[in-house]
Amino acid sequence: MDPFMQAAIDEAQLGLVEGGIPIGSVIVHNGQIIGRGHNRRVQEGSAIKHGEMDALENAGRQSAQTYKESVLYTTLSPCSMCSGAILLYGIPKIVVGENQTFMGDEELLRSRGVEVDVVQNHRCIELMRDFIADKPELWNEDIGE
Repeated sequence: MDPFMQAAIDEAQLGLVEGGIPIGSVIVHNGQIIGRGHNRRVQEGSAIKHGEMDALENAGRQSAQTYKESVLYTTLSPCSMCSGAILLYGIPKIVVGENQTFMGDEELLRSRGVEVDVVQNHRCIELMRDFIADKPELWNEDIGE
């Protein structure tokens, strides 16, 4: 398995252990992880701490060039908010663990020139299916339903 997708899965599993939603993300620049994160909405009482947003926050301030040379890995198809951040910072490529349990704004990203590679990783699918079955009300809150 791609070590960066594994790092995103590790983040998702950490979020689950903390009592949160198992979605993880890492940002990679020149073969190095510069930001990692997981969904912390529950843990921090946050309205915006999705996995991708947490990874961006933890990457700290970066130059526009760094973002334009980076790849974002995420265990789940990015929602509208996270897709907007990807577009805002000009991240050219994302690798998505799965989009079977939730289809985010992949078409918007593609229409704006972002390369979207969906790998349908079994562990990513399993994490979300189990979580949605166990805590549907928390999942619905996370996606605004």
